[in-house]
Amino acid sequence: MSLLCPLLLALALVAIPGVRGACPAAADLKNPEGPRICAKVYDKSDPYYENCCQGAELTIESDTDLPFLPSDWRNIISSVVVAPRCELTVWSRKGKGGKTRKFKSGTYPRLEEYRRGIFGHWSNAIASIYCRCN
Repeated sequence: MSLLCPLLLALALVAIPGVRGACPAAADLKNPEGPRICAKVYDKSDPYYENCCQGAELTIESDTDLPFLPSDWRNIISSVVVAPRCELTVWSRKGKGGKTRKFKSGTYPRLEEYRRGIFGHWSNAIASIYCRCN
């Protein structure tokens, strides 16, 4: 019986649809009075989804190409939200070098869950970005 309770709790947590915590929905990334928002990135993540997408926030407009992120944003991004019909491409080294990954429209509250090679993950590993929308 003692093994059954944690198993049921884990199944209940997995069955909850749309877990995205404090992160905005991808469809909520709108700017009615200006350029189109492609993505938002955040410097805070947490094992608890309700605490993700916290801290400093950087809004990325469509067709933004940043091969060299500002030093205060390099290797600290840990949560990402990509707007509908947009795609965020990231690199692990400045100048668009190293490993690369594309994030399609959606909410990615914990970049620790996305592998970067055999031993790494994408949290605190993004040094270059390019974001485009259709």
